Amino acid sequence: MISPPSQSSGNDHLAFLRARQRIAPSGPGVYLMKGINGKILYIGKAISLKKRLAAYFNRPVLPDPKTTVLVKKIVTFETIVTETEKEALILEANLIKRYRPRYNIDLKDGKRYPSLCLDTSHPYPNLTMVRKPNRRDVRYFGPYSSSRGVRETLRFVNKTFKLRKCKNREFATRNRPCLHYQMGNCLAPCCLDVDPAAYREIMRAVTLFLNGRTPKLIRQLKDQMHRAAEKEAFEAAALFRDQIFALERTIEKQVAVTTDFADRDVLGLATGAEITIITVMAVRGGFVIGTRHFPFDDTAVPDAELLESFVRQYYERSPFVPPEILVPHPLENESMLSDWLSGTAGRRVRIHFPQRGRKVSLKKMADQNAAIELKKRTSQQTADMALLMDLQKRLRLPRLPERIECFDNSNLSGTNPVAGMVVFVRARPYKRDYRKFRLNPATGSDDYMAMAEVLTRRFQSESSPRVLPDLLVVDGGKGQLNVALAVLKKLGLANRLNVLGLAKKDEARGETEDKIYLPGRANPVSTTRHPQVLRLLERIRDEAHRFAITFQRRQRTKRAFASALDAIEGIGPRRKQVLLSHFGNVKAIAAASIEELAALPGMTRPAAGRVLKYLSGR
Repeated sequence: MISPPSQSSGNDHLAFLRARQRIAPSGPGVYLMKGINGKILYIGKAISLKKRLAAYFNRPVLPDPKTTVLVKKIVTFETIVTETEKEALILEANLIKRYRPRYNIDLKDGKRYPSLCLDTSHPYPNLTMVRKPNRRDVRYFGPYSSSRGVRETLRFVNKTFKLRKCKNREFATRNRPCLHYQMGNCLAPCCLDVDPAAYREIMRAVTLFLNGRTPKLIRQLKDQMHRAAEKEAFEAAALFRDQIFALERTIEKQVAVTTDFADRDVLGLATGAEITIITVMAVRGGFVIGTRHFPFDDTAVPDAELLESFVRQYYERSPFVPPEILVPHPLENESMLSDWLSGTAGRRVRIHFPQRGRKVSLKKMADQNAAIELKKRTSQQTADMALLMDLQKRLRLPRLPERIECFDNSNLSGTNPVAGMVVFVRARPYKRDYRKFRLNPATGSDDYMAMAEVLTRRFQSESSPRVLPDLLVVDGGKGQLNVALAVLKKLGLANRLNVLGLAKKDEARGETEDKIYLPGRANPVSTTRHPQVLRLLERIRDEAHRFAITFQRRQRTKRAFASALDAIEGIGPRRKQVLLSHFGNVKAIAAASIEELAALPGMTRPAAGRVLKYLSGR
């Protein structure tokens, strides 16, 4: 096997890559671009591996600066041949999930967009907001771009239609109708005998509305209103009339963009120097119902490849795939992706690059939305960099603090001690690198001991990642700062890391601002003339505090749920949660009757008998 020459040799290294490209297979497959130390930089697929690799290494001028950056970092590459294009598509997706290369896009950005869920497995479903659409026996609508939009839609549905409002647990235990029934906003199927057919009709209307079929729903409601009026059922006719008025007001706020009333997603693309925005504009029934923006930093592949990877990842996890997807650039594997999506959706899905007609206008509209979002984010990035420059100047740091790490400890009266590490990159949370630490129980409430443990575990050589922060922030004053300095000195990092301590103000002493302590300085740094610097550090510290507190609460809850119920055969996590949620504690469960236990959701009489036998010997 021929070893690649050093990258410093320039033309020799490119000649080596071209020589390997010439002997690459011509069939379909996957290629893995590798950098220094064999680290995978990018994974892609191709109908012809030889032709695709030639596009990287045999062109005198590469198509865009992003590809130029990637090629300069490639030391060598590998190829994996597959029998079909579809196998290459599946293999590429699996390898990206496994290795998570730097220059492949990853939609797992830590943010879960909200959706609306209609539990069709229940005889009388209700509508709820969820962020993890992971069940197949329910109906999802969305995802939506904002929680506010979801809540507004949910409020409208609850006000306009008579779906039940209570949760499943309340539905099973309620013995009289709630206030919603008295206000005429619910049929109270929890307590009253409600015709399932009538409830299914309401479900169908809600489904039409959430699918963007509002004009069709209005026509159907008008027909029902006229029929009710002919039968002199004036109360029912008035109810249909009110629903029609409410739906017509929602249509007035929507933008009609097509006359074919079709469902489609329109993708827009805007590329900047450091960030690329892909916008998904959802068109349902001819109306624009919302847009979602996906930013990608540090991409180093052509736009067509970026779009293709996005389409696969986005619709792989989307609860709804529309019949048509308009893209801003032609895709090499357009037909194969269409076939793959058709199999996922269970019906024909078409991916199309429009070149004439009304669909071109839709593509331009999506591109404009992406460009606006790019301008907004670019402006924010400029402001963030200016803030980091102020921080560097005020604290006299040797380098720009692009990566800042902050640590905070949390415990409850010395029990369940934990710590959290948050990471801010270019003044923004970088949640992918957040870390949680379960601390030695012996640390108890000793903050100094906890800080020493967590910093040692973070920066000791055998577990420390390659990336070190430009600035380390510890929550606390001189004491915590000195502990951090001692740990870094012990690990040989004292001269490589910049550290500060951020202490809360002492209002009893008349202090009005939090204090910044630096090594070798007795008094805190004055930020009177630079309040924005202190605000940034406070925001980072508060995020670390929130993260640590949330983790500590989860640990406490998990420990609280570890009870005598764990030892009972047939009582798993779900049944245990139902029992504790209903009765509150183990003592109350032991005092209940077998009928009360067996009536709970998921419980049976034999399981209830085992619970009572174990807890009270009955």
